[in-house]
Amino acid sequence: MSDSEEKPPEETEEDGETEMEEDDANYPKIEEDEEEEYDPNSQRLEGGGEENGDYQKIEDEGEDHPYYPKTGEDEDDDEDGGDDDEEEEEYDPSYLRLEGGEEHPDHQKVTDEQQESEEDTVAGEGLQEEEAALAEEMEAQAGEGQEEEWPGEQEEAIPVPQEVSQAGMSLEQLLFPGSHSSTTPLKKHRGSRSEHALEPEASETLELAPSEFPDLDQEGSEEPQPSGAPAEERGQPPGDDWRRGKGVADSKLSQESLVASSTEEALFQTDDSAKVFPLTMTWTFGWNSSLPVFSIRDENQRVLLYVCAHTAVIYDVFKNSQHHLQGHANVISCLCVSEDRRWIATADKGPDCLIIIWDSFTGIPVHTIFDSCPEGNGIKVIAITRDAKYLATISDGKVQKICIWKWTLAVETPACSLNLNSEYGFQNYLTFNPTNNKELVSSSRTRAIYYSWCEEKNTLVHSAPLLTEKTFNKLVGKFSQSVFHPKHTQLLSATTEGKLVVWDIHRPPLAATSSLDFPYIKPCKLVHLQKEAITVLTTVDSYIVTGDIKGNIKFYDGTLSIVNWFSHFRLSPIRTLSFSKTSPPPPTEKSNYPPDCTLKGDFFIVRNFIIATSDATVYHLTADGTKLEKLFVEPKDAICAVACHPYQPLLAIGSFCGMVKVWDYESKTYLFSRVFEKGLGVQSLTYNPEGAILGAGFTEGTVYILDAMSLESESTEPFRYSRSSVTHISFSHDSQYMATADMSYTVALYRVVVRHGRRVWEYLARLRSHRKSIRSLLFGVHLDSNEPRLLSLGKDRLLIEYNLLKTCRDHLEVLDIHRTDQGCYPTCMLWYPPLTKELFLLVCNSGYKVKLFNSTTKMCRALDAGVSLGGEGLIPFYGLVAGGKEGPFYRELEDYFYYSQLRSQGIDTMETRKVSEHICLSELPSVMRAIGFYPSEEMIDNMFNEIKFGEYVDTGKLVDKINLPDFLKVYLNHRPPFGNSMGGIQHSFDVLGYSNSEGKKAIQREDLLRLLLTKGEHMTQEEMVDCFATLLGMNPEGWKSEPATSSFTGPEISLEEQLPDEITAEIFATDILGLTISEDSRQDHMVSEV
Repeated sequence: MSDSEEKPPEETEEDGETEMEEDDANYPKIEEDEEEEYDPNSQRLEGGGEENGDYQKIEDEGEDHPYYPKTGEDEDDDEDGGDDDEEEEEYDPSYLRLEGGEEHPDHQKVTDEQQESEEDTVAGEGLQEEEAALAEEMEAQAGEGQEEEWPGEQEEAIPVPQEVSQAGMSLEQLLFPGSHSSTTPLKKHRGSRSEHALEPEASETLELAPSEFPDLDQEGSEEPQPSGAPAEERGQPPGDDWRRGKGVADSKLSQESLVASSTEEALFQTDDSAKVFPLTMTWTFGWNSSLPVFSIRDENQRVLLYVCAHTAVIYDVFKNSQHHLQGHANVISCLCVSEDRRWIATADKGPDCLIIIWDSFTGIPVHTIFDSCPEGNGIKVIAITRDAKYLATISDGKVQKICIWKWTLAVETPACSLNLNSEYGFQNYLTFNPTNNKELVSSSRTRAIYYSWCEEKNTLVHSAPLLTEKTFNKLVGKFSQSVFHPKHTQLLSATTEGKLVVWDIHRPPLAATSSLDFPYIKPCKLVHLQKEAITVLTTVDSYIVTGDIKGNIKFYDGTLSIVNWFSHFRLSPIRTLSFSKTSPPPPTEKSNYPPDCTLKGDFFIVRNFIIATSDATVYHLTADGTKLEKLFVEPKDAICAVACHPYQPLLAIGSFCGMVKVWDYESKTYLFSRVFEKGLGVQSLTYNPEGAILGAGFTEGTVYILDAMSLESESTEPFRYSRSSVTHISFSHDSQYMATADMSYTVALYRVVVRHGRRVWEYLARLRSHRKSIRSLLFGVHLDSNEPRLLSLGKDRLLIEYNLLKTCRDHLEVLDIHRTDQGCYPTCMLWYPPLTKELFLLVCNSGYKVKLFNSTTKMCRALDAGVSLGGEGLIPFYGLVAGGKEGPFYRELEDYFYYSQLRSQGIDTMETRKVSEHICLSELPSVMRAIGFYPSEEMIDNMFNEIKFGEYVDTGKLVDKINLPDFLKVYLNHRPPFGNSMGGIQHSFDVLGYSNSEGKKAIQREDLLRLLLTKGEHMTQEEMVDCFATLLGMNPEGWKSEPATSSFTGPEISLEEQLPDEITAEIFATDILGLTISEDSRQDHMVSEV
């Protein structure tokens, strides 16, 4: 289709008629019903015999489908050339059987293995007299309405359990309180996992009772009337009083339930008394553009629903206000909304995945489904019925599973489930039939699957015929989305070739009693709608709507004849189309609706709708006047760089897509942005101390220096000295230097020079100073000279300082190298605030520790835990040990502490004992090991330095002893966060050992002794003998062996007798170290002392 053909028809000022070119793309028309005859004259223009170009040729089946044999009617159609429309075929159950009576695999009957859990309901103790009178009045008012049944194509009576009838409340009863005889109050929270706690004005925690969950199972109708039908026809009370909480029943509910009494306006009503606590989320920047955006309010509002990481966001564009739906521990993977936009369902994927149903009027989570995917894969797609009764989900795993949930009953298990064959492909789209909530369709790239749910039998029948090029003798393409036809019993599947596959749904007759009479689908037509790949397929009112990769949006009627299209906006590929929940108003004299593409040229009236494109842009299109409004533009790829302005409330965000966007984070307004050329992904951003320039590092090694207010480049050409992604940028305090670090472990230095009266940046030098990734890059200041200093910290545990004074062109001088950790690796570094006389570097490591390093001596100091824990004295520390101050651990620590005093004075001495509150530092390692903490020699040196120099700055004296409170602090600051791990011991044997005959990693005795003497913090021979003698019980007392009690003459002889030839990790932990391994510790094995 050419550009000119895609433009909508324009009305001329001269004659007011619609002008259309004859060579426009042909648009097909297929049979609408068996009673309607095909009229070939409908495709001809007035006054001529030439075919209208707006109708395209329909491509019928080329040959028989392998699973569905042709009938006589099909053969007649083939003989006639296939031009005439096919008549509807009678249901033939033989399609479901193979030779020999075997059931066809594409039409399987699946019985749900998991029966529904019995609903746990708690009957009330009885209504009060006043409530009983109110209930009788409500019952009398709603009695007539409850006896009526909604019309529908398939009516069926749904049995309601007695306990549900007594304690349950349906969705109509929640939204239309006047139609039920009683109300159910909020109950006190008792730890139920199925309902979320509410916190109204009362101080105690309240919870929605199960009876307040929307439960449509208590109503008999399956197919509600369209939302445009009068309220009386839908079984609803007329008018809007039910929404505003009017009447006696509504007044009663408004005092008891926030959900039942709320309105649309309640969500964004500001509460000045609401307090903002630390780490309270107040705003989200960006959104997950791979998930849909929904319009959840009326025509004249701009209220959107979208996802940002773990949070679903309801955003009011006009008020510039956000409401966050928080509750997921993993990233949200899918979401959906009900037809009336009242109920929102979100799901995530990952461990302990959740499905949460929210009330969009209040933002309250009304129900949570735990353990929805025990395999831990999470949910890929989710759908909700038009009447909000049921949810359907498909899991995200190698073997996908579709589940149907009766969420209104507050149950934790699905009503029915089915494991999908991997041959069907990965299903990534799911929707219910709007007119029959027992039918669903899902699609992958290669298969469309039709499901029919029999609720009474707990069975889910599915049909998934395979389409090939031989099916229609045409290229079909890959499926994108599938929907139900709004008027016919058909399915429609869009493809990447711009085609539409039409499937007939064959249902068994109502009188059929055979267990093999199942519904199934059969490919009927292949309609070539357009040249562009279709990315979105949906329905609204009577229209079938498509969006494609060229940004075109097209509307078709029930016969797949084009009605109107929007192609002149030149949008990016369409990702989502979401229509307003209210029908458009009828046209008036002031209306400016565009004409449709029919010969009559009637007004094209459609609801306003939201458009989301692949470049993360969201638009709103107003049909009356065809006004396109850009709501917001966000980065379409991951955000990996954030920088705050030093003085102004500006926040710069960088994305892999090459966008740099600046926000005012106080007013929550977007200011300006810049998108760099394709292939440049932003990796790092940093403002200089003055806030005048912004340094930007990119994924391919380029470095830009930008003006902070315009994002224009300060230099004519960017710097391209790095060969990999630039991960860090830092400026000196005087903005004379800029340093960068990249993924090649290289540090580069730039400086400002004056040329021709202008300050310009130039490259100075670079050095590959680390062996592993660089975690932090900081500039500092020398205390004695105010000159800048540069430091880098790497995963190789090296803290390196560079000598800027001796650095020249192409030579970066290293001043000092210091190792920060022994076992763990550092994760980040920053300057500690100048709260003391010393200047410290604050370093965090992978062992969940925070360390202070003197910036001059690089000596390690511990951060006082009281700073972060709060409290005075030892109060915050007691809470970190089991049992607190009165627990057995602290009592045992006291015993060891005072026993060490006896030990230091001699076990067998006859002199008078000197009891003190302190022990000497030399006893500290022994007490640490006695309570189960085994520090390395480097850790012991750090402890000694921490204690010795703790008061040196203030007093000028070294400390050589420690009391019990300070000992407890040192222990808590240095102990490992998770205790002794068998996994750590096993990892050492995996690295150092070999595989023995049993397949376990082992080390020979001689090799173990040699490693202890030569590697790491190697021991002396005397230390090794003393250690083994103590561990093996050869020493009666203490760390050092006493010659008088020693019974062996040489270490070689005794160790050979006591140690096995081959030592595994378990032997080393249990037989040598004397630790115990729990039964369930064979996987990540926590060990403890005997």
